[in-house]
Amino acid sequence: MKVHVRYFAVLRDQRKLAQETLETRAVNPGQLYDELCVAHGFTLTQNQVRFAINGSYAEPTTLLNDGDEVVFLPPVAGG
Repeated sequence: MKVHVRYFAVLRDQRKLAQETLETRAVNPGQLYDELCVAHGFTLTQNQVRFAINGSYAEPTTLLNDGDEVVFLPPVAGG
């Protein structure tokens, strides 16, 4: 399936991209994140990241559909 992925903060820095469209065999955002961790060496664990699908927060086990936009939201510090 094809999904559109957006990265923020440290994940954007580590991937060196803000967004991309890719083919995946992952069926949920948790599997997709694990796949991308292996491919790109993300340093945050899945427990440290929030997921959103098509603009709504989602659980790591929420099923993906072809064409979905998946957003990975790392923790942010404010001040």
